[in-house]
Parts: sequence; structure tokens; C-alpha cells
Amino acid sequence: MSKENNPLLQTFETPFQTAPFAVIEEAHFESAFAKAISLAQSEIDTITSNSQPATFANTIEALDRSGDQLSRISSIFFNLNSAETNDEIQRIAREVSPQLSKFGNDVTLNKELFARVKAVYDQRDELALDPEQLTLLEKQYKRFARNGANLAENKKERLREIDAKLAQLSLGFGENVLAATQEFELHLTNKDDLAGIPETALEAAAEEAKSRDKEGYVFTLDYPSYIPFMTYADNRELRETMSKAFGARAYQGKHSNQENVLEIANLRFERANLLGYKTHAHFVLEERMAMTPKKVRKFSEELLKKAKPAARKEFDELTDFAVEYLRDNHLEPIKELQKWDAAYFSEKLKKSHFNLDDELLKPYFKLENVIDGAFEVANRLYGLTFHKTDNIDTYHKDVMTYEVKNEDGSLNSIFYADFFPRKGKRNGAWMTSFKDQYIENGVNSRPHISIVCNFTKPTATKPSLLTFNEVTTLFHEFGHALHGMLANTTYRSLSGTSVFWDFVELPSQILENWCYEKEALELFARHYETDEVIPAEYIEKIKNAASFHQGLQTLRQLSFGMLDMSWHGIDPREIDDVKLHEMETFDQTDLYPDVESSCMSTAFAHIFQGGYSAGYYSYKWAEVLDADAFELFKEKGVFNREIASSFKDNVLSKGGTENPMLLYTRFRGSEPKIDALLKRAGLVA
Repeated sequence: MSKENNPLLQTFETPFQTAPFAVIEEAHFESAFAKAISLAQSEIDTITSNSQPATFANTIEALDRSGDQLSRISSIFFNLNSAETNDEIQRIAREVSPQLSKFGNDVTLNKELFARVKAVYDQRDELALDPEQLTLLEKQYKRFARNGANLAENKKERLREIDAKLAQLSLGFGENVLAATQEFELHLTNKDDLAGIPETALEAAAEEAKSRDKEGYVFTLDYPSYIPFMTYADNRELRETMSKAFGARAYQGKHSNQENVLEIANLRFERANLLGYKTHAHFVLEERMAMTPKKVRKFSEELLKKAKPAARKEFDELTDFAVEYLRDNHLEPIKELQKWDAAYFSEKLKKSHFNLDDELLKPYFKLENVIDGAFEVANRLYGLTFHKTDNIDTYHKDVMTYEVKNEDGSLNSIFYADFFPRKGKRNGAWMTSFKDQYIENGVNSRPHISIVCNFTKPTATKPSLLTFNEVTTLFHEFGHALHGMLANTTYRSLSGTSVFWDFVELPSQILENWCYEKEALELFARHYETDEVIPAEYIEKIKNAASFHQGLQTLRQLSFGMLDMSWHGIDPREIDDVKLHEMETFDQTDLYPDVESSCMSTAFAHIFQGGYSAGYYSYKWAEVLDADAFELFKEKGVFNREIASSFKDNVLSKGGTENPMLLYTRFRGSEPKIDALLKRAGLVA
């Protein structure tokens, strides 16, 4: 296919040069990748063949600008592979991933290029660089040094092989999880089996059944279907069926990820060793706030020490409550609490404590109102306004688009929002971008940002009503989006969310705090039928319930982070049984009996498919940052523009231009303390 009729290889003649989804076809991608890789390589060749001595401008800045078209094509394609995939896109992904990996290696293992980068790096003290320029230089030098530039030729070749193989294994891992998730369905036609399940969930299940040409109700392992079933279904045997199906995803059978897990862990370890690091975690954490596996373990153990007694107490209370509940309702007793009992009895206990449950709150959280609420919070904090538009192409009819404007009316960014589950879209929620922000030739090129979630779709009789957990999820991803939107850096590779991984969750997690504040909730929490503002007593209950089962929740998050470190912070070559290794790791954190057919690692996409390997601890790490930072907002006012401006100027707009601890202390006045998190979680008096 020629460049002339491949839209991916032309300048996008669209509003704001947004991705022209209306004219992009799957058949365009392979030739576009081939051409863009070739173009990026020629840009590298131009740098290396320059007869002039290496300078910051002709080498470091030129390198940052190179591969721009390849980056845009990659962002469009891989976002589709996550949010709107099919067999052909997955096939192309398997084809191009090794090519991209090879090109990345060709760059970082390019002797001439590294020599020029090193020449500039060696004279950095004489160059009078500003902090952002210095960070870019150090980042580029490390990109080479940390990825094999100093290796002997035979070791460079092995590094190439490992990276190509890892790219394929990661894709295969994700495909298996998606296939295993979509393969299962629970088809029910007996009304007795539906006892306890809320009407909204039943209506969605009926529509799911209809879409599959079936009578009755179909429940799936997609979160909007799975979570309500596990939380409310009275039928314990069916909860067990669903729980076991969810826990068994990609564990055994034709979609098993066991070999993928072992091979990924071993190849990452070998790669780290090749580069002179003890483990993959040592390699990763060198470029994180935490810095070392030892510090991550110490952090986790400190939290575990605080959380485990609270979790044990909560678990015992839940067990006693379940026994009493079953006895009082003349239901069959249980010997011990199982994983499929957790959400069900937890919700009932929470209701007995606070007289509060999701079904009571959902009418106040119509999706459109929550979106408007997030926009209003962003307006009050940062002066942004959001203008819905139909002039921007999308990859699916459900995707909404907005022009985001600054207070002076200038364009801030383009925002895409994709909220509903569908075939070909992976579970969960994430933020991504189709174009990064940067400044070139005096022009501030603005970003194109997207958030993707999986909320319950509107039905024939009801709009999309969110659980409170889904409300915080939307605010979380929108917090990431604001980090991208408010970016204001010169260089592409330092812009927006291009920060240390254990810092990237601060902007997202801090925004969740507004979901608990009366001043914010009253902006958007209105009953979808009566337009009544959420009652003050409900807000008080939401705040009081915020620390409910935080011991168990903290234990759960810690267990995921510890499992991650157990794969990446050791020599994994002796591990030959994925499940056994996992059980040994969970021994410190599991209060529920193990389920033989379940395995978390084989579906742990964050660390084996996403970018969280040796970094899952960062969720908890960022909670310390966000609790500490939000204390200042609470002290000065949650919509205090002075504090918001300081947060924007020192954190959100700076991207990865300086060390994150410097940015944070500039905003907060001191390094973060764990106290605010422990207090918020109710783990200390």
C-alpha cells in the first residue's frame, strides 16, 4: 500500500490533527509501521552521520524529536488493541511487536549514537543546561547505558533476542486473559437463582442474554457483571461458580499462561543480569522513587505490620457476622468463610454498620452527572472547561470527545472518554494518550488524552448508574488525564505521565479524595429521577464507610505488590510451579482458604502485560503521597485555588522534568509521611 493512500502516513487533515479513525483500516497498519520504522531509522542516521561535534541541540534534542510519526501510529494501534481488538489486530500486534522491539534495540545498541550522547553527557557540567535539559540528557544517557550500550557484541545480540521474545510473550499473555475472560458465561433461566441480585444488574444480564440470542440472563466475568453478582447473589453455589471461573482465568487449559509467566520472569531476570543488575527489580527500581527492592520490602513490611492486626480483626468480625446472619435467616450454616463469601457478607455487614449500600447510592451517580462533576472539579481547581464535540473521529460509537479549554479560551487538549464494556475490550480502567504535549519552534503542541473504563451500560429503562467504587475509578483515571492535559514541558519524552512509575499514581489517587467531600459531591450527586441532591446523611455515611475493611483492603493490595516482587525481586530459575510459588508468597497475607483451581499470576496483566513489573507496590506508595498531599487541601480548602495552582505548577505540569521527590517537596514543603495514610485508613487512632 502506497504512502499516498495510507492515512496513517499522511499529515492528519482533521480537527486539531486528531487520529482519523473514520478512514483508518486494519490493512493500513503493517505498511504504516514498516514505513514509520524506516523513517525513524533515517532520523537516527541523520544524527549519527552529522560531521559536526555532538551538541545538546544536534544530538539530544534531535533524538527526542525522532520517531514522532512512529510513536503516533503505535499509540493509535496499541490503544485499539486494548479497547477495540479483534483477531486481525491481534495478529498484526504479534507481527509488529518484535519489529518495534528490534528497532528499539537498534537505537539503544547503536554505537555511533551512544558515542554522541556520551560526548554531550561527559561535558554536561560545562553546558549551563536548565533542569529540564539536564534531566533529558541524563534520561537519554541512562536509556543507552541501562539497555546494553556498553555490552559486548554477543551480549547485545542476546539482549535483542530477549526483548523480541518478551514482546511476543506479553502479547500472548494478554490474549489468553481476554480469551479466557470472554469464554465463560453463567446462563440462568430459573428466577430462584437470581435472588438478591439488584434490578439494574438483572436488566443488564437480560440484555446480555438477548445479545447472545438466549432466553433469561447471562452473567460474565466482565467487572460490571461480575462484581454485582458476587456482591448480591444469595445463591452461594453460583457465587462459588463465578468466583472459581474468575480465579481460574488463563490458569489451565488451552488459554493457560503458566508457561508465559515462567518464561517472562526468567527472561526478565536474564536481561537484568546481562545489564549488570542482580534482579529485574533492581534494574527497574533504579529509576523509581523507591530506588531498591530492599526499600520496597521495608515499605511493604511496615504497612503489613500496621494492617495485618486490623485485617485479622475485620476478618473475624466478618466471619461472626456471616454465622449470625445465616442462623438468623434460617439458612444453611458454613464451616468457614470462602473467597466467594467475601463481597457478599462484607456488603451486608457494611449495610448493618452504616445503613449504606451501592444500590442506595447508585441512583445519585448517573454516569453523565459524574462526568460533569469531574469536569466541574477540574474547573474549580485548574480553570479548565470541557466542550463536547461530534467533529472528532472515534474508534467506536460509544466514545465521547471533548475540546478542553483554558480560562483564556485557548485550547488545552483533546479528551476522549470510552466507558462501556464490549467484545474486544479488555477489563479494567486506564488512561492513555494519542498524542503527547511538547513545545517546538515556540509552539506549544497540545495533547490528545483518553480514558477507558468498563461501567454498566444504560438499559431500556435506566441510564448508566455507577457504584461508588466506579465513581472513584472514574475520578482516578480522570486524575491521570489531568496529568496529561496540564503537561507543559518542552520535550516529548518528559511530558505528562512520563514520570517515575511510583509517582505516576499521585495525580490519579489524589483526585479520588474529592469523591468523599461534601463540597464536591453536592456538585454532581443528584438522583437521576428526581434531581434531588444526595442527602447530607448519605455523604456522612460515605465518609464514615471510607475506612470500612481498610485493613483487609490494604492486605489485599500489599499481597499483589508482594507477589509482583516475588517474581521480579529474586532469581526465578528454581520456580517450576506457578501456583505453589504464589501460595508461598500469599502465606503472609491470605486470610481466606486457598482455592485449588485459582491462580492470580496467570491473569495478573498489570505485571505480565502492562508496565507494572516490579512496580505494583507503587499504588500503595502513591497512597502515602496522595494522603499526605490532600491533607494540605483539607487544611486550606478543597477548592483552594492557591494550593491547586501550586499542585499544578509543581507537579502536574512538570511531567518528568525533575526528580519527583524534589517536585513533591516543592509543593508540600517536606517529604511525605506515612501518618496521613494510616489515619485515613483507620489503621491508627
